[in-house]
Amino acid sequence: MSRYRKNTVESYMDNLPERMLNLKVERLERKLQAIDGKGYKAYKEIQGSYDGKGFTLHIDYVQGDPFASPSRIRVVVNPLSKPFKAEWLEAAWRKTALEDFLAREVGQTIRTKQPAAKRDGGTGSSGLIWIDAPGQEVLMRTAVVARLEQVEVRLSVGLPAADRRILGKQAAGLLCRVVPDIVLQAMSGFSWEALQEHLRTADRQQAIREYLKRERCVAFVANGAILPRESGVSNRPLSRGNVIPFQAPPSMERSIPLPDGTTITGMAVPEGVTLIVGGGYHGKSTLLQAIERGVYNHLPGDGREYVITDESACKIRAEDGRRVEKVDITPFISNLPFGKDTNRFTTEDASGSTSQAANIMEALEMKTRCLLIDEDTSATNFLVRDARMQRLVGKEKEPITPFIDRVRELYDRHGVSTIIVLGGSGDYFDAADRVIMMDEYSPRDVTEEALAIARELDSRRQTERGEGFTAPTERYPLPDSFDAAAGKKEKISAKGLSAILIGRSQVDLSNVEQLADPSQTRAIADMLRILFRRSFSKGEGLREAIDRLYEQVAGEGLDVISPFRGQHPGDLALPRKHELAAAINRMRTLRVK
Repeated sequence: MSRYRKNTVESYMDNLPERMLNLKVERLERKLQAIDGKGYKAYKEIQGSYDGKGFTLHIDYVQGDPFASPSRIRVVVNPLSKPFKAEWLEAAWRKTALEDFLAREVGQTIRTKQPAAKRDGGTGSSGLIWIDAPGQEVLMRTAVVARLEQVEVRLSVGLPAADRRILGKQAAGLLCRVVPDIVLQAMSGFSWEALQEHLRTADRQQAIREYLKRERCVAFVANGAILPRESGVSNRPLSRGNVIPFQAPPSMERSIPLPDGTTITGMAVPEGVTLIVGGGYHGKSTLLQAIERGVYNHLPGDGREYVITDESACKIRAEDGRRVEKVDITPFISNLPFGKDTNRFTTEDASGSTSQAANIMEALEMKTRCLLIDEDTSATNFLVRDARMQRLVGKEKEPITPFIDRVRELYDRHGVSTIIVLGGSGDYFDAADRVIMMDEYSPRDVTEEALAIARELDSRRQTERGEGFTAPTERYPLPDSFDAAAGKKEKISAKGLSAILIGRSQVDLSNVEQLADPSQTRAIADMLRILFRRSFSKGEGLREAIDRLYEQVAGEGLDVISPFRGQHPGDLALPRKHELAAAINRMRTLRVK
């Protein structure tokens, strides 16, 4: 977020180009002069639309206090100095990439073109100018809307105040000059070559995705990819130290044709059961983490921009303490003590194994085609029971059918692939289609060695599969599960990346690992309101209702989910269906039939 100093506004205005000194926004300036020095709530009088030279300023929402959430405005640039090409707007992935690029440009211009960042004498968020600029992922957002000859930029601004008194002159400089200048410069000063590279990258990513579907693969990691990230709290590529570019094992290397006539070469992971093995700190989890984020496109230069994964792939982990509501977990767990029902399993405090079983069945309910599992975040007794434990604790006393006895069936009968990181159990060799060993961050195909070891060293464990794997039971959320009442008011809001507050209840998303951006969490909050009040009240099933909502977003844009549609809709980014369903499943008030 960026701020400006009050004492620099006048000098900044003096240096603006002539085109900015002839604004047609005198009406707004007069209003701001008239309320100068008044109480902060008088800012409400400036809501409305104002024409300027080459732009229109829409003030949609005015904050009620300098310490409250910033005001929301839109700047529409029309006409553009150079119109966009029609083909950039026709394909969904191109339009998303175009708007992503423009949002980044505005964010960069805010950081570099507005007056000095320090606030001098302002109160609260005075002088703040902010756009929901993207991170490493390229997501559908509401920050920018691009049309052939027009761009609409959605911003947040902190209206200037001294204590709670309006600084009208500074507000006029901010709204009538600084903000329009930033947007106009961003829209006219970007590199068209950089934009076209952004779009070419999106085209290549789409071509790889289509190849994966056509060739029945679930993931692709390009040669030269930089998989490690900067730190545990940064998603930027690691650039210092021993950074080893990815190089595919020759046996798994494929070259994929790209739209520009070139090819890209890397490791393709076919459907089936894939193990990632190796010693500690050799890069097993790093590879899986790159694959799990490959469900999203990434910006050029990210290092993972050509790590592409089936869009439906779901990371599955144990999640002790989560609530589960009527999920059929019998393929993995049955015959619990005291006759507890596992056909409609419900608990307020799931164990590691029951939560992991529920997470798989919920992912299958949403039609995932690939499960991603790391033993580091799994319940050990859910993954495998070795021969010695089987002998000590007979199957009649063990309600868990371990994942090792279902992983093969999941693919052979249901077409659901698995990529699993293992460092402690070779029993999975018998079920694997391929085994990749990470050796100092370099992958090796050790499938033949692993299978030979499996033939030579019998694990002596008995299969515990039992009855066949049943399809997930369709569930119908009840509309009264959603209670947003908080006293006399209704409240539903996102709290950062990992939590949503619904009334007095909180939805914990901290273990939903493929949620990438707080703006996705904000979108989920708005989507929950729509689903429970519109779709589930009509008796629609969970997956049916979510599918219908995403069809509407595809046709009408992400603004459609916002209660402020037609104005600044809020700072939203599109989550996947799977993360939206995960939020519903983690509501502690959820009830289904």
